Amino acid sequence: MTRQPVRFYQVGSFAVGNRLLDDDDRTVQSNSNRNNSIDSGHRACQGCGEALGARYALDAAMRATKGRLVAVNATGCLEVFSTPYPETSWRIAWLHSLFGNAPAVATGVAAAMRVKGKTDVRVVAQAGDGGTVDIGFGCLSGMFERNDDVLFICYDNEGYMNTGVQRSAATPPGARTATTDAVGPEPGNVFGQGKDLPRIAMAHDIAYVATATVADLHDLERKVERAMEIRGARYLHVLVPCPLGWGSASDETIHVARLAKETGLFPVFEAENGKVTSVSPIRRRTPVEEYLKIQRRYAHLFGKAPRTDIIERIQGIADANIARYELWSDEVEADRLFEVQA
Repeated sequence: MTRQPVRFYQVGSFAVGNRLLDDDDRTVQSNSNRNNSIDSGHRACQGCGEALGARYALDAAMRATKGRLVAVNATGCLEVFSTPYPETSWRIAWLHSLFGNAPAVATGVAAAMRVKGKTDVRVVAQAGDGGTVDIGFGCLSGMFERNDDVLFICYDNEGYMNTGVQRSAATPPGARTATTDAVGPEPGNVFGQGKDLPRIAMAHDIAYVATATVADLHDLERKVERAMEIRGARYLHVLVPCPLGWGSASDETIHVARLAKETGLFPVFEAENGKVTSVSPIRRRTPVEEYLKIQRRYAHLFGKAPRTDIIERIQGIADANIARYELWSDEVEADRLFEVQA
């Protein structure tokens, strides 16, 4: 898939830009012959970001491999809502692993394909943030260290949503969950804990690491296809808002994901062999307050006595991300103004 900037002239409309591109450069989802890897009939909540992310990512992987793909799925929301026994919404070769061993199972599948001489069959492993950042962390690090030929995709909804919205190591500071109450001098999840899995993956010096959101379909599909061009261990971390756990409107999932990127709280970038090679710059730098106030998990920060001190600390995290990955500059703002005026 050719990489080129897509300019959106109808700001505020529902246009996705496909008509501005040649047929070969349009998204997989715009093609009526797409694979529909996860089909209708699943039990995901309205507006589920994970259902969108899985469909987008695996349809792109299926196109990249010409249908020669096996997916291994950890226990979690994605597995539960897509495969209520004896039914399934998957239309690809799909295996269910335990909560924490999807990387190991995927490694075994890749080894079996190699022994059978089926080197054209590629393997994708997928899990939520609980099965990636917490329970599956050891198996995933081992997969990276061995450089197994697997693309691991984390669908990050920032908590254990399937079991009641408990905190995970990907839950952001200040957020309320069932295990991080909005009480005390520092309500919600504590600051200074958790894991930044994309950076940890980069520290393993694997061939490819990338982040993406469901708000930019072209970017997500391109990164999946790029990952499938590479052999060895690869990691893709996709932000997938959860309306139920985040307390956001079910029709605002894409908007919420876009704000996560535009505030700098979720940096979108690519890295190869441990070094950042490209970033998706912020188009309209947005204060974190705009992102936080549309989610009930942060409602305690905006009550009768707003916790501006907590909001400022979260803004500091966004500012640090922007500086680390160079997501914003005066040149970016000048280019955006040119686009609007054009």
